[in-house]
Amino acid sequence: MINDLLYQVALTLIPNIGCVQAKTLIEHYGNAEAVFKAKKKELSSIENIGLIRAANIKAFEDFSEAENEIKFIEKYKIQPLFITDKSYPQRLLNCYDPPALLYYRGNADLNASKIISIIGTRNNTDYGKHATEKLVNELKDMNVLIVSGLAFGIDAIAHKSALQNELETVAVLAHGLHTIYPQQHKTLAKEITQQGGLLTEFRNGEKPDKHNFPKRNRIVAGMADATVVIETAIKGGSMITAELANNYNRDVFAVPGKITDPKSAGCNYLIQNNKAVLFTDAKELMESLGWQSKKINKQQQRELFIELSDDEKIIIHILKEKNTTHIDEINIRSNLSSSSVAAAILNLELQNVIAGLPGKMYKIL
Repeated sequence: MINDLLYQVALTLIPNIGCVQAKTLIEHYGNAEAVFKAKKKELSSIENIGLIRAANIKAFEDFSEAENEIKFIEKYKIQPLFITDKSYPQRLLNCYDPPALLYYRGNADLNASKIISIIGTRNNTDYGKHATEKLVNELKDMNVLIVSGLAFGIDAIAHKSALQNELETVAVLAHGLHTIYPQQHKTLAKEITQQGGLLTEFRNGEKPDKHNFPKRNRIVAGMADATVVIETAIKGGSMITAELANNYNRDVFAVPGKITDPKSAGCNYLIQNNKAVLFTDAKELMESLGWQSKKINKQQQRELFIELSDDEKIIIHILKEKNTTHIDEINIRSNLSSSSVAAAILNLELQNVIAGLPGKMYKIL
């Protein structure tokens, strides 16, 4: 296991091998060790790898930094999550650029059935604070995992509100787990690890440099079912996160504000340009995502009179475990091709066995 981790960490250290290339290599070879043992000619023939990257892989010999990272992981009881691990946030796998390796301290399930990202300005108004607290409070009975970025303002309010409402919350960081940024949130971070977790793709010693925050934001956007933008100016990290969420085919909601308030200009822009749904309350959000708590009646009797294919039975088994399930989760857990899943879902809908809901969710009728 340690040997596997050594190669996994080392893969993230190879020059010019980013997340997209790492994903391609793992899809091709199955594990990190096989990448290092592959022949240069074979590596260079892989799409998006080429001769230069293949040469970089074969030239990599200094595993000391990876060894030091493993010592840090063991000392502070950090959970490394490689892209092939079951505990890795599976929603990220449907993004084109998921981190090859994540570092995690916490106890929350990163594959919870319901995950919402809440983001916004660092300089919030009372209106933004109230909107955030109201949203989280309305979600308290839905067992939702709240994700944000531990920044000042809306992020911190979202985390604190989740803790107060006994909801799990995960803070995605733009630096290694050797520190906390901003420092004023050390106590908050400690509380989060006890009722959620801290998650990052950055190794021990990596500082919260400016270019790390957009990378952090893509995780915030990609690991959630939907992103809610509370308050934001027309430019800034929240707008980047909203754009990423749209690119990842995730639902985006935005809280409208006064047209004269620059801190709501970004939210108003997203709504005006159909990049976000106007957010008013959690009930509408839950309805949009298909999260209403409704009992499923007579599903077993219905199946007695319908002959299901093997693929359809797999999907029904997945849907039985929850009231509603996102299409991404169905694709991942079924181990079927996307075309097979689409065909099976269509047949089940035509037979009135399942129903499609807004937000690409499905449920058994």
